[in-house]
Amino acid sequence: MMMNIKSITTLALISVACGAAFAHGNVSCPVVPKEEKRPQMELQRKLEAEGWKVRQVKNYNNCYEVYGFDEKGEKAEAFFHPKTFERVHPEPEKSEK
Repeated sequence: MMMNIKSITTLALISVACGAAFAHGNVSCPVVPKEEKRPQMELQRKLEAEGWKVRQVKNYNNCYEVYGFDEKGEKAEAFFHPKTFERVHPEPEKSEK
């Protein structure tokens, strides 16, 4: 029983650390009509042709969010416009003074 509690605690701590590593500011894309959105698979193929290793593509605030490794082999979480595939950069988090 004690081993299970240790395992759960360790997994929870790792999850928090990974979440912090991928924390991002505000990111959103304008709403694009469904018929104008390009398929997620098309974005994945484009990125892979550029040297990315894509693990997952999903929707986030009207953008496509991509998880994987970029062309330099570095872990990446990136956002792309669903119609143009332009990269969208998050706005920095605002800190209170």
